Amino acid sequence: MSKNLAIIGAGELGKQIAHIAISNNLYNNIIYFDDYYDEEIFNGYKVVGSIKILLASFKKGLFDEVIIGIGYHHMAFRESLFQKIKDYKIPFGKVIHSSVIIDSTAKIGDGVIIYPGVIIDSNVKLKDNVLLNVGVSISHDTIINSHCFISPRVALAGFIVIGQKCILGVNSTIIDGVTISDSIQIGGGTVVIKNLIKQGLYVGNPARFIR
Repeated sequence: MSKNLAIIGAGELGKQIAHIAISNNLYNNIIYFDDYYDEEIFNGYKVVGSIKILLASFKKGLFDEVIIGIGYHHMAFRESLFQKIKDYKIPFGKVIHSSVIIDSTAKIGDGVIIYPGVIIDSNVKLKDNVLLNVGVSISHDTIINSHCFISPRVALAGFIVIGQKCILGVNSTIIDGVTISDSIQIGGGTVVIKNLIKQGLYVGNPARFIR
């Protein structure tokens, strides 16, 4: 593929995204934008400069699509940055590993990143700027709203709704029909058996609010 991808964030997440993008022949080349990285090269690819020059760089033809590679410690910033790029009318890419199984009826939003071994069942909806880590399983008719981070081996049953800016910890499980409100974090190994409404962190089996 002849397209070039810009990754915002020259860190470990950006490195992982670049590896999937290049090793799966999704893009021909990678460039990075980062406000805090001082070196000119990261992971073998050029760091062009700060986010402030993103639009000018796109207009110069330095890249074709963009992905946000900023981690889950900065969820509000990820959301605001996505909206700014959308307002710029810069196209978002999708970085999806070749091993991923996606049913033909599933819908995948802009800027989505999907790691190896993920299974996405029928009528699933992934909204914009969602990251699914290794081995995530999402059953039928589940909706994951924008800007969520889903950790390795998370299991989601059918008819679940996950709100915006949620973080689901490694090996967490959510039973069918549950709704998770916006900006909720679920700790590793947590089992969710009922709706979670109050913002904050939930852990345990069954899930309980801790802060």
